[in-house]
Amino acid sequence: MAAIAAAAGTSKAGFYREFESRAALLDALSLEPELDARQRILEAAIELIGAHGLTALSMDEVASRAGVSRANLYRLFPGKQALFVGVIHAYSPMDQVSQAAAVLSDEPPDVVMPELARTVYRVVAGPDAPGIGLLRAVFFEVGTLSPDAEAAARELATTVFASVGAYVLKQMQAGTLRMVHPILALQAFVGPIFFHLVTRPMAERVLGLNMEGEAAVTALAEGWLRSMKPD
Repeated sequence: MAAIAAAAGTSKAGFYREFESRAALLDALSLEPELDARQRILEAAIELIGAHGLTALSMDEVASRAGVSRANLYRLFPGKQALFVGVIHAYSPMDQVSQAAAVLSDEPPDVVMPELARTVYRVVAGPDAPGIGLLRAVFFEVGTLSPDAEAAARELATTVFASVGAYVLKQMQAGTLRMVHPILALQAFVGPIFFHLVTRPMAERVLGLNMEGEAAVTALAEGWLRSMKPD
């Protein structure tokens, strides 16, 4: 904004008297992004995050790789936090898992939890998935809780705990699942599935694993259900 003010021959204060923010300037310019610009930006962002991490992510490089202008990039994603939140929604299984939990909310755990595990597998390892390596990079960034990743981590936690966490707690209160801390219960469910997805290529090539993916995560979910039977 300072560079624009200087090029226009005015002060920053003068600039902000006319335009209260960068978004206001973009609106005044009537810059409309191309129809597929959002998807190209997200694809470029996850590739760069996977290669270099979120901290080193350059919005200029994202715009260049996606073939969009900086103005259109910032119109869709005002900064790295907003962009990373977009990546989380586009490439993590949280939205699909939350939707499945809502649809199956009246079903018993032995129906719901294996289906949630299979949903995770389809999103992460399905034919159109971005690949476990890129998803691993996303979750690593969330785990660091850097300033740029904190908003995405909060979004991820809020969405998952409001859906799957609420379902698990409801089942505990109903006596169909053993009463433990809901966060520990979710970690115990997600942890083996994520570890399986990360190590699956090695297990197939080196150890000879030949179990179909959805069957494998279903078995892990069933193991969790046995561990969560009421005392």
